[in-house]
Amino acid sequence: MSSTAEKYLRPEVIRQVARLDLRAKFIVEGFLTGLHSSPFQGFSVEFSEHRKYTPGDDIKDMDWKVYAKTGRYYTKKFRAETNMTGYLVMDLSKSMGYTYRQELTKFEYGICLAAALAYLMIHQQDPVGLVTFDEKIQTVLPPKSKRSQLGTMLSVLANLHPTGPTDIANGLFQLAGLIRGKCLLMVFSDLLTDPEGVLMNLYRLRHAGHEIILFHILDEAEVKFPFTGLNDFEDPETGAVVKDIDARGIRDDYLQSLGEFQEMWKRECGLANVDYVPMDTSVGFDKALLEYLIQRTRRFS
Repeated sequence: MSSTAEKYLRPEVIRQVARLDLRAKFIVEGFLTGLHSSPFQGFSVEFSEHRKYTPGDDIKDMDWKVYAKTGRYYTKKFRAETNMTGYLVMDLSKSMGYTYRQELTKFEYGICLAAALAYLMIHQQDPVGLVTFDEKIQTVLPPKSKRSQLGTMLSVLANLHPTGPTDIANGLFQLAGLIRGKCLLMVFSDLLTDPEGVLMNLYRLRHAGHEIILFHILDEAEVKFPFTGLNDFEDPETGAVVKDIDARGIRDDYLQSLGEFQEMWKRECGLANVDYVPMDTSVGFDKALLEYLIQRTRRFS
């Protein structure tokens, strides 16, 4: 296992790389290096164009080279079977711009994840597109699998910034009316909103046949609450400030509320058959890339 390559899975290392295209490249290369020598090597991209032979498959599609290497029967899948069309869906909420000690804000962390996933999907020849929203959809980049798509996506991602108020429910509602065919939707948000409308539209998207991975991104400080003494706390959406709060006195209540908040999303997403992935800005990027490959493998196994 190459520790040199895999170090780029750590946010504290990748934040030292200025260019987004290099961040994406290093993250994916580090991920694939670890994948090949881990218990998850079965998700390796080399076998993404194959499936296990089942009675009734045409024998002319058998891959005898794979049989010679593994002693197992695999058939080659047609391109139409192996393409998974994906959309990266970015929340432009002002609250996504928050950071405490990390040099990567929640938004920058999400952009790195999105860029790496775009890189990996293009590497797998999967069409991938991009949607951004605040109170309504702002950017739509239709899915393509050409190499040039990666450069276009990275250019757009690199120039995105958190804006102001957001309406996640409306963004997902508009998205449902926008996309055609069954897609994998990868949503990046801190979910600091009323969950009812969001969940209703997640159900709507699932009813239309789309697979969804919801990456719930929080800052490390929002998850661990490292504050002590008297602090001023600002509402990340409205800007309202509450002064001179005893951080130690509210820490236990805050962490309990956060745990209940995340558990609620986990429970409700489970009921909607949506993959819920809680992350914070200290978590390695490989967790998100593995979720994508698991979802891909589920679909074509």
